Amino acid sequence: MNVRNMLLAATALMLPVAAALAQPVNGPYVAGGVGYNWTQDIDIRSASATLYDGTHLSSNGHVATLSSDGGFVGLGSVGYGFGDVFGTGGGVRVELEGNYRGNTYKLNYAGYNSTGIGSNNYGVMVNALYDFNLGPVNPYIGAGLGYAWNSINSKTFGGSVGDLPGIFHLPGSTEGSFAVQAILGASIPVGVPGLSLTAEYRFLAAVENETFNGSFTNSCHCAAGPASLTIGNQYNHSFLAGLRYAFNAAPPPPLAPAPIAAPAPAAARTYLVFFDWDRADLTGRARQIIAEAAQASARVQLTRIEVSGYADRTGTAQYNLALSRRRADNVAGELVRLGVPRNAIAIQAFGDTRLLVPTAEGVREPQNRRVEIILK
Repeated sequence: MNVRNMLLAATALMLPVAAALAQPVNGPYVAGGVGYNWTQDIDIRSASATLYDGTHLSSNGHVATLSSDGGFVGLGSVGYGFGDVFGTGGGVRVELEGNYRGNTYKLNYAGYNSTGIGSNNYGVMVNALYDFNLGPVNPYIGAGLGYAWNSINSKTFGGSVGDLPGIFHLPGSTEGSFAVQAILGASIPVGVPGLSLTAEYRFLAAVENETFNGSFTNSCHCAAGPASLTIGNQYNHSFLAGLRYAFNAAPPPPLAPAPIAAPAPAAARTYLVFFDWDRADLTGRARQIIAEAAQASARVQLTRIEVSGYADRTGTAQYNLALSRRRADNVAGELVRLGVPRNAIAIQAFGDTRLLVPTAEGVREPQNRRVEIILK
């Protein structure tokens, strides 16, 4: 196989693979991913407490900051792809997502340092996404709207309300907020129809303040009562790796057979040598044809070479038989001169019989003045 045919074969093998990779999701699918989540500093916007004697204390504005140590994120989704609805080669999808984020925080509040504050976040989102069809790696973008719940583990930490220092006690409660998210990702097919690796960045923001209720005891334990903390601006940055499986993905088309190089044309088995009228000598063109026959005899398997002489009907039968014999002898002699073994050559003379072009007696017909070289 030459270089050209090898290139054609490689192209034929790659085309169905490229076609399979280029298909947008069309139908139901499931997806999931895990990774790392980091939350921007969370602002504690207010703190309030009511003492046993009925005194109400509060602190508003920027009270303190929760700083994230980072944590885990995991999510799963079920969705449906509508294929190339815009005629751009990409694809539109919608999905229902469930997610979980676990974080730990540090708190510096009124001179009191607390660590190991745990938070579990759960969310349900409805997302719309668009896949760009750019080849083996297909990026996608999306946006989502939903609801997120934030559960702070039971925790005690120092702080103050107004000018009164003390201790907050949060027994562990869950609050929720509407949430929005932005999605940036890419998928890479892995060779199984419908299955792709995914890499994503997701930004999830809780858009409402959340108030957590507990109790407050002042530092001398002589005044205590119910208390609350209100937090805001919960912005999560998540980095995930995962898998996506589309259920009705079409299998790649069968591989086209590699093109087969056309065999070299077979060497001719019959060669015709023509003569001038009433002549048996070889012309220049006659010698070229005999040389081609000699070369062909060296390339093919053969048992013998038949050299048969003929004449037209312009002479007597006896004369034409002798003339056709001289012609055949001259051709055979040239073959031997060119290296063909004499014992492989069978010489025959047919005079003016077996005409190539039937004619009346006395007609000069060039095609009947010939010698046939047949390789057998």
